[in-house]
Amino acid sequence: MDKDTEAKILRYHFVEQWGVNTIARQLGIHHSTVDRVLSQAGLPKAERTRRPSIVDPYHPLILETLAQYPTLSAARLLGMAQARGYTGGASQFRAHVAQLRPRRPAEAYLRLKTLPGEQGQVDWGHFGHIPIGRAKRPLMAFVMVLSFSRQLFLRFYLNQRMDNFLRGHVAAFSAFHGVPRILLYDNLRSAVLERRGEAIRFHPTLLDLSAHYRFEPRPVAPARGNEKGRVERAIRYIRENFFAGRPWSDLDDLNAQANAWCAGTSAQRPCPEDPDQRVAEAFADEQAHLIALPDNPYPTDEQVAVSVGKTPYVRFDLNDYSVPHTHVRRTLTVSASLTQVRMLEGETVIATHPRTFDKGKQIEDPAHVADLVAAKRAARAHRGLDRLAQAVPASQDLLQQAAERGTPLARATAQLVQLLDDYGAAELEQAIAETLVHNVPHPHAVRQVLARRREQRAQPPPLPLTLPDHDKARHIVVRPAALAPYDQLHTPATEADDDTTD
Repeated sequence: MDKDTEAKILRYHFVEQWGVNTIARQLGIHHSTVDRVLSQAGLPKAERTRRPSIVDPYHPLILETLAQYPTLSAARLLGMAQARGYTGGASQFRAHVAQLRPRRPAEAYLRLKTLPGEQGQVDWGHFGHIPIGRAKRPLMAFVMVLSFSRQLFLRFYLNQRMDNFLRGHVAAFSAFHGVPRILLYDNLRSAVLERRGEAIRFHPTLLDLSAHYRFEPRPVAPARGNEKGRVERAIRYIRENFFAGRPWSDLDDLNAQANAWCAGTSAQRPCPEDPDQRVAEAFADEQAHLIALPDNPYPTDEQVAVSVGKTPYVRFDLNDYSVPHTHVRRTLTVSASLTQVRMLEGETVIATHPRTFDKGKQIEDPAHVADLVAAKRAARAHRGLDRLAQAVPASQDLLQQAAERGTPLARATAQLVQLLDDYGAAELEQAIAETLVHNVPHPHAVRQVLARRREQRAQPPPLPLTLPDHDKARHIVVRPAALAPYDQLHTPATEADDDTTD
């Protein structure tokens, strides 16, 4: 309530002698609000006569049941009351249950203090989704905070799987130039596989990481978020002071800004443990107490066993990567970093590709495809269809309609592939779309549209690849000759011409 309304309530009651209901009605507020303002001013709260309710006879049932089962839902209590003859409404019954339900006493918490270098806290934060081509990837923030100095580490990833969980740890330890002795976790699947009371089964990969860096993983008690309140507040601080309203172009740009923010703005805030110090100053004191880093970082590449089918491609993270055709029908190992995907047979690397986070992409090594085509001549037609489908999706509709009209698909595919080489994917896509609009699904119609569009732009015709690559030859514009002079050759001969001929 604003101060103006509160002043009006006090003035109307003490000066104008208005009653509580009159004030509430004239100001358009509830009478309980007026009672609260007057009680805060020193007046006793007005007691009103309570009207009897249809729920009153069921109060003993509600109280007795809630005393035995304090968390029983109001819906279940309503069913019990209806079985005993209650005919009133559900909302009225729920309101009475809310008033009669015993309140849990407020819990007090100890303020936890830690020694320098003793503890760090780890958690994930979800920051929406980002589109990458046809894929929609979750944007996850890995956050580690040192409990003593409150120094932050922030790194964004496109999922919260174990490989990124490990990458976040390794990058945080490298940024801190050391490791805290204890790391606290929520009951994350990446940290705790199973828990029965005090019996905890940690994820074996996390245990391997902790053995490498010599720290102790420790999960907080269930439903005890206060035990890792430092990282919870850190994530809220990141949302409000870093991420909100911040422009960024891609994930690398966002992480570069996060690194600068952690070293700058975040590190210059007052340290909660000692407001006279900045976080950066407290962190400089804490660094000497951290565990020293090992000589080699923990390996964080994702290792996945995959099976190669009849086609020489491996499906990994929603995309297909090519392998040599000699490795079909085998089981390989994919070793993936954030930038590269390698296929291994044992310890031998048989293929390497740049990684994509798109969806449904086909990443190929031209040598793999060329070797397969050379081995199987029949693969050329299928290769053409596959290439058209990847580069020019509209070609599939054209070939389907052409097949319905009896056009030989092999020849049509070869002609479209040649047009793709001559004009490029974007130009061919537009030309096919135009022919489909005019219901002329034939490669010749596509060629005519491409030629017309080329002439409108005054561009030279595409040259065969066998011609020498000469700039002057490439830019020559050949204009068709006028045919009017040739018409004179077909004019009828005159009589004088006939006489002269004789």
